[in-house]
Amino acid sequence: MTVPKQAQSRSWTDNLRDLRAQLPYLPQALRLVWAAARHWTIVWAVLLLVQGVLPVATVYLTKAVVDSLVGALGGGPDWAAIQPTLLLVGLMAVVLLLSEILRSLTTWVRTAQSELVQDYINGLIHEKAVSLDLAFYETPEYYDQMHRARVDAMGRPVALLENTGSLVQNGITLVAMAAVLIPYGLWLPALLVVSTLPALYVVVRYTVRFHRWRLRRTMAVRRTRYYDWILTLRAAAAELRLFALGDHFRSAFQQLRQRLRSERIALARDQALAELAAGGLGLLAMGGAMGWMAWQAVQGLVTLGDVALFYQAFSQGQRMMRTLLSSIGEMYRNILFLENLFEFLALEPQIVDPPQPLSHGHQPPHALRLQDVTFRYPGSERPALADFNLVIPAGQIVALVGANGAGKSTVVKLVCRFYDPDAGRILLDGIDLRDQPLTWLRRQVTILFQEPVHYHTTAARNIALGDLAVAPELDAIVIAARAAGADAPIQRLPQGYETVLGKWFGGAELSGGEWQRVALARAFLRQAPIVILDEPTSAMDSWAEADWLARFRQLVAGRTALIITHRFTTAMVADIIHVMEEGRIVESGSHESLLKTDGRYAQSWHQQMQGVDHPAGVSLFDEAAL
Repeated sequence: MTVPKQAQSRSWTDNLRDLRAQLPYLPQALRLVWAAARHWTIVWAVLLLVQGVLPVATVYLTKAVVDSLVGALGGGPDWAAIQPTLLLVGLMAVVLLLSEILRSLTTWVRTAQSELVQDYINGLIHEKAVSLDLAFYETPEYYDQMHRARVDAMGRPVALLENTGSLVQNGITLVAMAAVLIPYGLWLPALLVVSTLPALYVVVRYTVRFHRWRLRRTMAVRRTRYYDWILTLRAAAAELRLFALGDHFRSAFQQLRQRLRSERIALARDQALAELAAGGLGLLAMGGAMGWMAWQAVQGLVTLGDVALFYQAFSQGQRMMRTLLSSIGEMYRNILFLENLFEFLALEPQIVDPPQPLSHGHQPPHALRLQDVTFRYPGSERPALADFNLVIPAGQIVALVGANGAGKSTVVKLVCRFYDPDAGRILLDGIDLRDQPLTWLRRQVTILFQEPVHYHTTAARNIALGDLAVAPELDAIVIAARAAGADAPIQRLPQGYETVLGKWFGGAELSGGEWQRVALARAFLRQAPIVILDEPTSAMDSWAEADWLARFRQLVAGRTALIITHRFTTAMVADIIHVMEEGRIVESGSHESLLKTDGRYAQSWHQQMQGVDHPAGVSLFDEAAL
């Protein structure tokens, strides 16, 4: 499959316009390298300058050796006559040895540069990624940008520095070689340049084609990585085997890879043919110049040493010119890809501190109020919440219940200010969240998310991650674990709280309910005045749930709590229960009062409680049951 003609029809004017727009990325990239590896870069620059001069010394020494050898052999074997030749040969050997030493040193220096720069850029990407709003994660364009920044652009600053160094080094050598050729004819340096212009055309043309192909295929490349993830990691392993999905995803991966591979090979084939034609023109120019030089030697106008010097100077000049043009092409390619990196680093979050934050004089527990809130997720036409109103009184336990998709978890994200509402306000003690410092606001909240992260580190560290700012001691970690019901399963692990959890690094695996209790302990460790629990008992068995609920009110005493749940037994502990449907609250009250109204809540309760011996584990608003 070939690249569409649309990508091939761009004119040189278009390419030059793009290049002018992208040239500012060159100094930005060099500043990145300088910031990451300043001292190594200085050493690297000195090595390049020396290496740029050494080839010229080799050419002159070759001429001197040939002329000296011709003179020595012309008078017969004579040790005195051969000694100067041997001295020149020794000097040439020293220059060649020095070249090898400098090449090895350059490899070492470039490796050190590369490692430092990649770590530095990784740090910038990670810093940017954790600062961006959750809204960025709602669009495929963001994932394309991140993929291009992490994969396509990661090594580009170092590669660009190498291209620049190669350009400088070969430029020095080329100028010196041109100076060597001038005494034989002013037209020879011009021929040297003209003979390599076809190669320049090929380099620029196919650099642009390849870059545009990568841009168009970013999502396809990401999809192959997704298929690879499905096929190789634990998360999907059970379903792959049970539903026999392995062949399906293997086939999807192979078909997509075949398409990408065919397009890439077609590009490489076209480029190889074009380079072959350009190289042939260069060889014709070289043959013509050498024929002219041989004629000069036959006429006695130049010596054999001159012929050897001319051959080395012209052939090396052509090679340097091709390398120079290749470096320019690679620089252009790297600049094109660096645009992706700097565009990603230029992204700015929209959820930021207000210009003049309001001071918060209220003491906990805090009261929350969502007032006429309407919110749509980015790219969605359907509102997740519509004219939504909710009051969470200070120091009380409030439960949100309802079917999946009713908007319950959206409330959590808005309260944490992961998003801002499209309309309406969210007030904390009467002050709009957008008027309060973001860091302070999030310190007021601790959360158990519906799908908590399984951190593959020690059990103690898993819990401590809930509040690293206070550097919790083991005693505080154990107290939080006991509050969440996680202490007993942790104590059964081989090294207790020092046991690594998860299988990625050879640790112990937990059940779903045990992982949930560890995450709950992480939430309890942070002594925040607002506690939000999203499905806190969904992975617990009925015994673990009953044990935890018996202690729940004591755990949140003096704090404001919001529970999102499908379980009756969990909702029953709340002071107020709000029933949600399609982004609105349709019923509110205590468990007893809601049963008396015989509304949505009561109907679900009665239908699901029929034939159930105990309430533990009963799910609210099971659509199949209703």
